[in-house]
Amino acid sequence: MKKSIVALAVLGSFAGVAAAQSSVTLFGVIDAAMRYTETNGKSVYSLASGGNTTSRFGVRGVEDLGGDLKAGFWLESEVNTDTGVAGSSNNTGAFWARRATVSLISGSMGEARLGRFKTVNKILVEDFDPVSATGLGSVYNMYSTLGATGLNTSRTDNQASYSLPANLGGFYGGVEVSAGEGSNELNKSVGGRGGYKAGAFNVAIAYTEFGTNNKFKFMNVGGSYDFGMAKISGTYSTNEYRTREQDIFTVAVTAPVGAGNVWASYTDASYDNSSKTDTFVSGDSMQFAIGYVHNLSKRTALYTTASYIDNEKGASFGVNGSGAAANPAVVSGGRSGGLDVGVRHSF
Repeated sequence: MKKSIVALAVLGSFAGVAAAQSSVTLFGVIDAAMRYTETNGKSVYSLASGGNTTSRFGVRGVEDLGGDLKAGFWLESEVNTDTGVAGSSNNTGAFWARRATVSLISGSMGEARLGRFKTVNKILVEDFDPVSATGLGSVYNMYSTLGATGLNTSRTDNQASYSLPANLGGFYGGVEVSAGEGSNELNKSVGGRGGYKAGAFNVAIAYTEFGTNNKFKFMNVGGSYDFGMAKISGTYSTNEYRTREQDIFTVAVTAPVGAGNVWASYTDASYDNSSKTDTFVSGDSMQFAIGYVHNLSKRTALYTTASYIDNEKGASFGVNGSGAAANPAVVSGGRSGGLDVGVRHSF
């Protein structure tokens, strides 16, 4: 996973930075898959990026300040393996859109972090989803922003956060706030996450409010237990915006098989509109997904994923990638499915 500081010599812009750090690491993942998707009877064959893990590269560093205190930085950019385009995560246009943070870290006091990073809700969903909310089987295929224009529940800009230290007997969590910079009131947010993990058992809850007037409220609860022969996990999420509400329930299982693991998940998303004058419709949907990951080494794996979404009552959710401009859009109440086979390599 790690390269020595010598590897940064190819990145001239980081040469001065590298010399000033106690340790600097260049890292990344390259993931590509051959994919077939079908939506409303129309099919598309494509080469997809990030079928199992989002393709990315980054550089991070840590400086020991002495006395149990360290300073750290982390810059990370998405890479579209199929086209070579970088920095397009979440369609923000920013190059370091996946992460751009600077931190002060204490083993006994925790971490204070400033910059752009994941929300506490996204971290929780990734912890309990077998594919960490990535690819055809991602549970995030079913999450709606309920018409909240410009809202991003995965990552926020201008974020200040604090994370608890790892020496609390299994308890973990943190809080975060994002300054309301820009014209969109939903840029402002405040949230927190707490959990407990001991051996095979893990449970957590997260809650965030976005906006000031018309608030988008996002809550998740997740849990898992590893029986050895199989790991069972599940999440319950609820989104609220104005008179609209969406409830999402997911149950999943992951089991080791030979040099890899097989997984399956079921997600049910239901929508409620308490105001008859509100014409926004999100609808009800179900997603079935299954996959297998075969590890060729610690850094390289082959994988395959299959996913199917059935929409009802006007819903239009689609498998990852089926809503792109080159693919057919999901019509209200339609169906969407896909299958891919890919390879992932980490460095």
